[in-house]
Amino acid sequence: MRSLHRESGHRLLIKVREEVRFLKNWAGNPLTTGAVAPSGKALARLMASYVEADRDGKVLELGPGTGVVTQAMIRSGVPPQKIVSIEYNGNFAAMMRERFPDITVVQGDAYAIAPQNDIGTDRPLASIISSLPLFSRAPHERRQLINRALDMLEPGAPFIQFSYALVPPVKQDEGDFIIDRTNWVVMNVPPARVWIYRRPS
Repeated sequence: MRSLHRESGHRLLIKVREEVRFLKNWAGNPLTTGAVAPSGKALARLMASYVEADRDGKVLELGPGTGVVTQAMIRSGVPPQKIVSIEYNGNFAAMMRERFPDITVVQGDAYAIAPQNDIGTDRPLASIISSLPLFSRAPHERRQLINRALDMLEPGAPFIQFSYALVPPVKQDEGDFIIDRTNWVVMNVPPARVWIYRRPS
């Protein structure tokens, strides 16, 4: 019983430390961190549920932060060796390498992704999952990112993005793709929804 309390207390301490680090990074640069706290577990699980890990190719994660969505992907059955995470913030990148030694962590700019440079393969990706604060960027930058990401995926494979907004980061009439959306995750703070972009197969 005492060991259970110790383990529970250790997990709580790790969670508090991660949220404090997240908040400090947000305070230092809110436009690149994008949220005042990591994504909630319900939102992370919902995002991970759309990853199609049974496809050939890597799963690319953009803006993993403290790794909440990464953990959800692994728990849903995505092999860690299949995940490549691109994180701009050096503190978060170091934390990701420590927490997930079996995934590939690249410190770099996700808005400038290129297969050979960032992922180490020019094969199509199985899925892309993004926690980037897209609404902090100009509309043309959002379009550019999503179109570039979709070019790296097999037709029909998903680009998964969450946001707090009522409208998608890039509207369906602004590119060659289709969009699905989820219901609101009201347990998240603030409430969020997931947008799934695909090139028609």
